[in-house]
Amino acid sequence: MHDSRETSVRHAFVTGYPVKHSRSPLIHGHWLERLGLQGSYTRQEVSPEKFAGFISRLKSGESGFVGGNVTIPHKETAFALADRPDALSEELGAANTLWLEDGRLHATNTDGFGFLANLDAAAPGWDRTDRAVVLGAGGASRAIIQAVRDRGVSEIHVVNRTVGRAQELADRFGPKVHAHAMSALAEVSTGAGLFVNTTSLGMDGGAAPDFDFSMLAEGAVVTDIVYVPLVTPILRQAVEQGFATVDGLGMLLHQAVPGFERWFGVRPAVDAALRQMILADMEAHR
Repeated sequence: MHDSRETSVRHAFVTGYPVKHSRSPLIHGHWLERLGLQGSYTRQEVSPEKFAGFISRLKSGESGFVGGNVTIPHKETAFALADRPDALSEELGAANTLWLEDGRLHATNTDGFGFLANLDAAAPGWDRTDRAVVLGAGGASRAIIQAVRDRGVSEIHVVNRTVGRAQELADRFGPKVHAHAMSALAEVSTGAGLFVNTTSLGMDGGAAPDFDFSMLAEGAVVTDIVYVPLVTPILRQAVEQGFATVDGLGMLLHQAVPGFERWFGVRPAVDAALRQMILADMEAHR
């Protein structure tokens, strides 16, 4: 059977406001070139008041795109405007990946997939634990809590300066998720096999407080979704205290895989060459 994907030139996008700093075009452009595919992946900066019109043109085919990625501040609106959001985005109330199929706009959220794939690649066996600690209760923590819960971790403790924000996540994601104030961090970290920083602590050279990881389980993994700098203050402290760490860059790379496969028909690989290219870009823009 002839596959139309062999001859059609497909175009995808990343949209946000602002979006000029997105590294997604580098990632997808790398894959298009490596796989010898015709197509494009471009930035589309769209303000909130123009976003509904952008989605309307996407649905009608007028824009010429087969789908794309959505970043801040449009993830919730993208979910609301999609015709066929999947179960993951339904629970999150946010979508980061859109594609046209059978005349309908479908939506999912691949952040949780990217988070798990990064851990699986860098620290296989990380999920042999019953307890995880998630620091922070902002938007970035939602997909991570969902993914860790769905992987089968039975206790997820969300620690946040404002306990009400953490409680909202516990209410959203069910009885495996528990909300705590910062004062409970040491207690809930005792015996935990996974510690995740979802806050902006340490980003772009910013400060981070001292953390004592000594109460974590032997063999625990500490990970940070911040990837600029690659070794954040939190990861550096964990290494100094003898724990395995996973940086946040892999999450960015892996979350891009499902969308690329949807739009261009081939599943790409996250490999050393891609990682080195992004690291070089990070170094060039320090």
